[in-house]
Amino acid sequence: MNRYDKLMSRIGNGEKILIDGATGTEVDRRGVAPVEHAWNAGGAKTDPDLLRQIHADYIELGSEIVISNTFATGRAVLEDAGWEAEYDLLNRLGVQLAVEARGNAGKDDVLVAGGISHWWWKSEPSLEVLRSNTRDQAVIMQEAGADLIMLEMMSDIPKMIIQIEESQRTGLPVWVGFSCKEDDDGGIQLLYGGTLADGIKALEGYDIPLISIMHTQEPLIDACLDVAQAHWTGPIGVYAHSGHYIPNSWTYDGVIHPDDYAASSKRWLARGVSVIGSCCGLGVEHIETLRQIMP
Repeated sequence: MNRYDKLMSRIGNGEKILIDGATGTEVDRRGVAPVEHAWNAGGAKTDPDLLRQIHADYIELGSEIVISNTFATGRAVLEDAGWEAEYDLLNRLGVQLAVEARGNAGKDDVLVAGGISHWWWKSEPSLEVLRSNTRDQAVIMQEAGADLIMLEMMSDIPKMIIQIEESQRTGLPVWVGFSCKEDDDGGIQLLYGGTLADGIKALEGYDIPLISIMHTQEPLIDACLDVAQAHWTGPIGVYAHSGHYIPNSWTYDGVIHPDDYAASSKRWLARGVSVIGSCCGLGVEHIETLRQIMP
């Protein structure tokens, strides 16, 4: 049984899994210069040792899944940033550094997830271009040793479906992470259109093993779980964020204290969440505190 199947078997038996915290936030917090229009996408090239160490820090704290620092390395994003020549390197090395951190730690059962988003900053790609770009990105990650593809910040249903289809062509399992906001009536919407309920319904027939609520403000998670648990019968993960993004930076003013995030996470785990971690603004200290409340 491979490491992915082992972990899914444990989830099926009711075990709770700790994943990592925000890698991009840690890259930013530790002083790596941002890339205009691509946030911290350049870290794998400019500071590979530091990025490898961030993955190692999370693994040492007990994270059983680490996500590559590739949220902002889509081809369209890098083209806007003038870094298109580094597309293959940043995606390949982004996964390889996480694989190396796992090997150095001697933790062979840790999963490395290749993170793919449809985030864009300056120029929104067409659906046709997104399809081609996602296909290329997923193949690079598969070749670099990813155990699964983690679709992150899924906020637009047509884009999500394209990225599911192209990622699944690799044969790797694909998990879907939804990012949500509250509308004026208190309903739960995806960031760029459609309801969370509609997003979940759109997954029917695509053999998605697990969904997450991620890159969503911590106070909104319980309402998101209400919707998810009403429409999804499979396992659910949560990795919330705290703070606010401004161009090329994440603001840390008002970020939730690790103890308070752990208290919320304990409640989510009691609700049946299977996989727990954190996203932007929430780093190593938050995962260290989460480890202490894991069942």
